[in-house]
Amino acid sequence: MPSTPAPAETASTTESSTPGIGPTGIDTDVLIIGAGPAGSAAARVLASAGRSVTIVDKSTFPRDKCCGDGLTTLALRELETIGFDPADVPSWTTVDAAWLRSPSGREVSVPLVGEGQFAAVTPRIELDDALLRHATAAGAAVRDGHAFVRIVAETVDAIHVEIAGVGVVRARYLIAADGMWSPVRKALGLGEPGYLGEWHGFRQYANHVTGPAKDRLHVWFDADLIPGYAWSFPLPDGRVNIGFGLLRGGRRKVADMKTIWPDLLQRDHVRAALGPDAQMEGRHTAWPIPARIDGATLTQGRVLFVGDAASATDALTGEGIGQALLTGRLAAEAIIAGGGVDAASTRSNYEAHVAHHLFADHRMSVRLSKVLATSFGARGAVRVVGLSDWGRRNFARWMFEDEARAIALTPSRWHRGLFRRPGAYASVGTGTDR
Repeated sequence: MPSTPAPAETASTTESSTPGIGPTGIDTDVLIIGAGPAGSAAARVLASAGRSVTIVDKSTFPRDKCCGDGLTTLALRELETIGFDPADVPSWTTVDAAWLRSPSGREVSVPLVGEGQFAAVTPRIELDDALLRHATAAGAAVRDGHAFVRIVAETVDAIHVEIAGVGVVRARYLIAADGMWSPVRKALGLGEPGYLGEWHGFRQYANHVTGPAKDRLHVWFDADLIPGYAWSFPLPDGRVNIGFGLLRGGRRKVADMKTIWPDLLQRDHVRAALGPDAQMEGRHTAWPIPARIDGATLTQGRVLFVGDAASATDALTGEGIGQALLTGRLAAEAIIAGGGVDAASTRSNYEAHVAHHLFADHRMSVRLSKVLATSFGARGAVRVVGLSDWGRRNFARWMFEDEARAIALTPSRWHRGLFRRPGAYASVGTGTDR
């Protein structure tokens, strides 16, 4: 995606009114650092509300992002909320069931049934590019290929930020959607040396898949990976995203992941799922995953942190796209509600809404993850799930939908029809079902 010039009314260079800051390259209501799902969601909401928005990213889009590529119900509902059309993603694949394998070898099919979509898979190179185009269609300006350099100054009504190749940007607010090792966080003195996240993921793509994995979403709780799991997520044309994730502090060390990978691919159940002709493509990649939203600093001054920069990832599964979209939207709505001027109320609004939507789910996810942290617990969970249709249906909701977990600790989120709530895109046909 080529760089999009800023709108004429915000692109002109102006003299800063603050001594010592120098000329301003861009004057915008909101500057967003990072054009992933969190940044693009925030930009879409803000631009749709008439705010001038500039998104900056050090990469040039489309760009790949190391990820499992899975979209939970939360992610799908957030995409629908911001008006995103799945048809804009060429490889969008709707999933209607998950196949779980216990450490004992027992397999259980967990249905994702009902009106609408409850889970999907899409390569991040396609999803992120489509989301960025969705933001620009609403009027957001994009400066991809330009990195954040430093925060020059923060005044009573604005923050001044230096962007490589652009100059100093003056904005009323800065949304930091710049990942786990957020340069903005570090620039504000909020970085934590040595922090490596709670999860670590490892993935590769495979093609010529002819086994069950061609159409099925597999989750394998192999005994030696616990606490952690392996997966295979289906994509069109016989491709899959296959990988595994480990929780830090377990028996298997993150440093061993490269060694574990070839052994995992040769296991009988993995080979059977992929089929005899499957071929690994490209290179394998790995990434750290932060999952401690309830302990993260969410705001400072005129800066709001979203997505991985806010450690907003599911502690149970390591999934973070839904949380990224949600925090991006909440940050944008807080800025809109504050009128762009009152930073204190904007910060308070954002923090309160993040707490309401994510803290209870995070704490419940931590508790549930302890059940799956041992081979005995994982075997027992899969066994119980397989005992009845009710268990299979409801386990799917607890695994893929945050709201069903959160109500256990947040009664205010209970509403009529909670357990009969349809999935995303229930009212319109997307034309993307496999």
